[in-house]
Formats: sequence, structure tokens, C-alpha cells
Amino acid sequence: MLEKENDLGELYREIILDHYRSPRGHKHVDHPDIVNKGQNPVCGDEIEMHVRMREDVIEDLGVYCTGCAISVASGSMLAEVAKGKSISELKTIAGAIKQMLTTGETDGSVKLSELSDLEVLEGVRDFPVRIKCALLAWVTLVEGLEQYQNGEPEPRVSSTEAGESSPEK
Repeated sequence: MLEKENDLGELYREIILDHYRSPRGHKHVDHPDIVNKGQNPVCGDEIEMHVRMREDVIEDLGVYCTGCAISVASGSMLAEVAKGKSISELKTIAGAIKQMLTTGETDGSVKLSELSDLEVLEGVRDFPVRIKCALLAWVTLVEGLEQYQNGEPEPRVSSTEAGESSPEK
């Protein structure tokens, strides 16, 4: 059993490192409808997202993230999953990720195993100080989507500091 857990942990590390070394979604987006920035002051992670919408669906997005491997990898995974998803779908996914990272469970509304590499973020739960790193991209996206829905034209800086932000509002 321990060998299987070690193999799984190694696979998770490899996937995280792959996303860190070759982040997906690191590109320019013409005429974005959403520009939002996020930061994790504890770790020094920073992210900027440029999102072009078509009605309530993400048509294209660019994710520029610097910081630790977990933060960059999570942003990369978000970029793989978000395109073509509706605002409500993305809020549901972000909520499921937060729930998985904080409680180890999900409510079943989303099967993370079916969404690219998102399931590997579950391993971050074993390192509580890194949960904010994994959530930064999702918090930043959800806050940007909410600004878009509310007609707020100016971007603001999201933060993963306790009590300041939540991917499920």
C-alpha cells in the first residue's frame, strides 16, 4: 500500500512540475473583457489573467503566473480547463477545488478526475501552507468573472489571504 502511495505521489509531483516548466495558457489575448490580477503575499505568487468572453462563456484566456510550482501549475491547469466553459461551470469547478483542498471531499457536482490534471491538486491538501498557492488562480478567475457579471470595468488585485477572498461567492 505504501509503495502505491509513493508512486501516486511521484506521479503528482511529475504533473505539477510539467505544468510549472511548461505552463499552459501563457499567451496574449486580443481584446480581453476581463483583466484581473491576484497575489499570495505569503508565498510571493502573482497572477494576471486576460479573458475574452462570448456571452457567458470563456472564448479565450491568457494566464501569466509567477511564483512557486504549485501556483504556476494550478494556473496552467485552469488554462487547460476554462476555455469553452460558462461562468456557472467555472464557479462550480472552483468551488469543488476549494472543497477538495480544504476538506478532502467534494459534493459530487464536479468530477475533477475528468478535468485534465486537476485531480493532482488533491495532494496539496497534505501541505496546508500551500493550499492558498493552489487556489490563487481560481480565486482570481472567479473574482474577475464576478466583476464582469457586475459590469465593473476596472481590474483589482485578488488575494488569497484569509477572509479576503473565496472562489465560491
